[in-house]
Amino acid sequence: MRDFFIFSLMRKFLLFLGVIAGLTVFGCQGTAQTASPEKQTETEDTTEDPVESLLRYLASDELRGRETGTEGINLAASRIETIFQDHNVQPYYESYRDTFQVEDRIAYNVVGFVEGSDPVLKDEIIIIGAHYDHIGEGKEVNGDIIANGANDNAAGTVAVVELAKHFAEIRDNKRSLMFMLFSAEEKGLQGSKYAAEKLKKDGINPYTVLTFEMIGVPMEDKDYLAYLTGYETSNLAEKFNEYSEEEVLGYLPQAEEYRLFQRSDNFPFYKEFKIPAQTISTFDFTNYEYYHHVSDEAGNLDFVHMKDLIDKVKPGIYKMANTQEKEIKLNKE
Repeated sequence: MRDFFIFSLMRKFLLFLGVIAGLTVFGCQGTAQTASPEKQTETEDTTEDPVESLLRYLASDELRGRETGTEGINLAASRIETIFQDHNVQPYYESYRDTFQVEDRIAYNVVGFVEGSDPVLKDEIIIIGAHYDHIGEGKEVNGDIIANGANDNAAGTVAVVELAKHFAEIRDNKRSLMFMLFSAEEKGLQGSKYAAEKLKKDGINPYTVLTFEMIGVPMEDKDYLAYLTGYETSNLAEKFNEYSEEEVLGYLPQAEEYRLFQRSDNFPFYKEFKIPAQTISTFDFTNYEYYHHVSDEAGNLDFVHMKDLIDKVKPGIYKMANTQEKEIKLNKE
């Protein structure tokens, strides 16, 4: 009995030592995991800026140039939908995708919505848009045939997505904001044409339309950040700069020379509604040589410039969404 009692005490003592040792090891491991500089460095190194991250994805070889009706543009739409959902940008229709047909292909615009807070002004919708499709493949260069479309127009797409995230977060807009990513621009502005006609049929009368096209590189020797197509059709640039308290938008003669106002997604809305509907761009025909080229890749863009431009247009859009009167108007012809 005594031997058994001594044995029992020894066994309990050994078990106690084992528990203490286990807790010590576990505690040391937990401390090492928390304080490990390797883990912290890895986290910092893999945390990518959202502007660059989304653009690199949209312009990646995986998406094969985002041609309308392909799996590549389907992946692009899915990524945009996920970001909208994660940041509480609501779908305007039953889902984010508004489906239409282009020849024998199924296409879809992706449409997000941040409703205005004013019971009257919320019906004066401001549309912020860009096309997210591209041409798919281009002329082969060193074995590369994928026309990635980084500047044309992953750059504009990223701007619209970032602006949607921003205004969904602050939720301080009296007018409603509609964020539209158009498909089939490269097939003759088909996505924006479909969108404008559908809104008109539904009895929607937008206040203004502002689209983004090829904003991935800065202009040189200009006293403004970007130019506005159809500059003289309205007072949009003048009021936008007034709202922003700096020269954000300016006039580029080449935009008129090459009829850019009629060649981007703003134009179907202008035709349908006769409202200020214009495009922001920084491609000035001298600062980027890869238009519809397989070298239109993310590595050739200036992300610092892009992020700066996106930030600089926020105050102008905010003021557009909150003035009591419609201050932006078409100029008399």
